[in-house]
Amino acid sequence: MPRVTLQTIADRVGVSRMTVSNAFSRPDQLSPALRERILGTARDLGYAGPHPTARALAKGTTGAVGVLLTDSLRHAFTDQVAGAFLAAIAEELAPTGLAITLLTSWGTGDVVPARDVAIDGALVYSCDPTSPAVSWLRRRNLPLVFVDQDPVDDAPSVNIADRSGARAAAQHLLDLGHRRIAIATSGANPPHGVIADPSTLVEAHASRQRRLGWSDVLEPAGVKPALLRHPLDRIDLVRRDARAILSPPDRPTAFLCFSDTTAVGVRQAAEDLGLRVPEDLSIVGFDDGPIAGQMQPPLTTVRQDVVAKGRAAAAALTAEIRRSRGDAAGPVEHVVLPASLVIRESSGPAPRTPV
Repeated sequence: MPRVTLQTIADRVGVSRMTVSNAFSRPDQLSPALRERILGTARDLGYAGPHPTARALAKGTTGAVGVLLTDSLRHAFTDQVAGAFLAAIAEELAPTGLAITLLTSWGTGDVVPARDVAIDGALVYSCDPTSPAVSWLRRRNLPLVFVDQDPVDDAPSVNIADRSGARAAAQHLLDLGHRRIAIATSGANPPHGVIADPSTLVEAHASRQRRLGWSDVLEPAGVKPALLRHPLDRIDLVRRDARAILSPPDRPTAFLCFSDTTAVGVRQAAEDLGLRVPEDLSIVGFDDGPIAGQMQPPLTTVRQDVVAKGRAAAAALTAEIRRSRGDAAGPVEHVVLPASLVIRESSGPAPRTPV
């Protein structure tokens, strides 16, 4: 079958090649009737449209934005909170026609996604601050929005009030009489396991802010919590180390967790040891994703509006792309969304004596 080109369609309709091109890329230049006649002829001839690469070169845009993740792409599809965040981004971007490209912070061979993938801008989402991928995106001078990251002066950011939310969680346990408290936090980069000196940690924004919020309340009360740390998707390791922390007679009576998913690992460790929740062990999570209400007993947690965060991030990125093209102006905005404690049945008064 002969190859169908713009010129083939132009000859069939009796117009110029540029007119056919406008029907696909600049429809406002044609009358609706003429454009439909050209597109109908293209369909009849089996022509799908200009090649995306050629169209991108001509327009100076790719029609896609990146989302940079520290964790594996698998985590983006299996974690309920990450999935809700990405779904909110997709919903907000749908009217713009922009597609989402997920970028890992590592590369394979000669391909480094943050350096090599064609995108119009990117969301940097909860990334390890030492990741070279962030530097690559900055060097490309792409429009960027930082989400769950340390704010920077020259780029918009969207964060949760992590520190105040963590303070509320820690204060809740103190009010219930708990003084032997452990913390299960998260981090992609080593060290992992039970951490003796948290001051040595290189932490992502949310991990550091939540740990500082817990410390704001626990330190003045004289509480020195045991601390364990693992990547967000290694619940098996959280379960293992929480079991070790909970085994001695003077075990903690409560656990503060980086996320609801982390709380699942702690809950499993309690079950392994025959500890009742909350009679023997209180557990508090962070996120208030779907899993919080599904746990037995339902999880006390700190709620963040992950849908609002996704929508705010996508809106900030589209605004930043327009600004980079000179289509909009205004100051760089730093959005902080609230976090609030949701008390359920997984937290209760401290037991009078160790079990």
